[in-house]
Amino acid sequence: MTVRRIEVLRRRTASIATVAAVALVLTIGSMPLVVLLVAVDLLRLRRRLPLARLYMFGVCWAWLEMAGVVAAGLLWITGRVGDADAHRRLQRWWAHRLMTALRATCGITVDVRGVDALHPGPLVLLARHASLADSLLAAWVMTEHAQLRPRVVLKQELLADPCLDVVGNRLPNCFVDRGAEDAAPALAAITEMGATMDARSVSIIFPEGTRANPTKRRRALERIAERDPLRAERLAALSHLLPPRPAGARALLGGAAAVDAAVVVSWHVGFDGLDTFSGIIAALSKPRTTIRMRFARVDGPSTLEGDGFVRWLDDTWIWVDQNVADLGRQD
Repeated sequence: MTVRRIEVLRRRTASIATVAAVALVLTIGSMPLVVLLVAVDLLRLRRRLPLARLYMFGVCWAWLEMAGVVAAGLLWITGRVGDADAHRRLQRWWAHRLMTALRATCGITVDVRGVDALHPGPLVLLARHASLADSLLAAWVMTEHAQLRPRVVLKQELLADPCLDVVGNRLPNCFVDRGAEDAAPALAAITEMGATMDARSVSIIFPEGTRANPTKRRRALERIAERDPLRAERLAALSHLLPPRPAGARALLGGAAAVDAAVVVSWHVGFDGLDTFSGIIAALSKPRTTIRMRFARVDGPSTLEGDGFVRWLDDTWIWVDQNVADLGRQD
C-alpha cells in the first residue's frame, strides 16, 4: 500500500467515524437539546427558532452523509467503483435530499432562472462564491434542473466531508490545495477536467477562490495594487464579488477549448452573510429565505494569454457584480 493510499485511508476512517458519532449523538440527544435550543431562542426573542432549526438540519446532514457513504461502500463491494453513472445518480440523490432538508428545516427555497443558457453543452461555468452551500447549490441545479453532469473545482479542505471525499473522487472533480507551493499539478488537473468533457458535461469553477465579504475584498484589492495598480483600479468597481483569480479559470478554459465548450456565468443573492455562524443565525431569524440564482451565456475570451485574458475575466466579473447588485435590489 502506497503512502498516499494510507493517508487517504486514515482521513476517511477519521471523517466517517466522526460523522457517524455526530449523527448518533445528535439523534440520541435530539429531544432534550431541541427543547433547550427552543428555550434559548425564545429567551432571545427569536420567534423563528433559528438555533433549533439549524440543529435539525445538522441531524439531517449527518444521516444523509452516512447514507451516501454506505451507498458508496455498497458500490465498492459490488465491484462498481468505476460505474460513473451510478455515482452520478448517487450525487443527484444526495444533493436533492440535502436541498430538501434545507427547505424543510431552515425555510430556504431557491428561485432558478436562465437554465436555457445551460444548453447545449459542454460548458464551463464561472460561478459566484458567497456561502458554504455554493457547491451544493450548483450541483443540485445542474443535476435537477439542467440534467447535466457536473464536475467541480473544489478546495482540498472539503475532503473532510466523507461523502464528498469518497464519491467526489470517483467522479472527475478536482480538489485543489490552495496552499501548495507548486500549483502546476493542480492546474494540469483542472485543464484535464475541462478537456475530457462531453456534450452533457459542465465544469464548474469559483474564480474568486473563497467566499466573498468586504474584508476579503479590501485585502485582495490591496494585494493586487502592489503588483498591478491599473488592475486594482479597474476592479475597485466591485461591490459584491471578490477579484477573480485568473490561473484556475485560464487552465479550465484552456482545456475546455479542446471540446469547444461554451462559457456561462452564474450569480445569486440570498446567501450573502452566510459564511459565519452568526450570519447563519441572523438569516434564519428572518422570514423564509429565497435564494435567487441566475445564469447567462457570455462570449469566451479571444485569448488565454497575458493581460488580454485577465482583462476579459475582470470585465466579465464586473458585469456579474452589477447583476448581483441589480438582483439584490429586486428583493
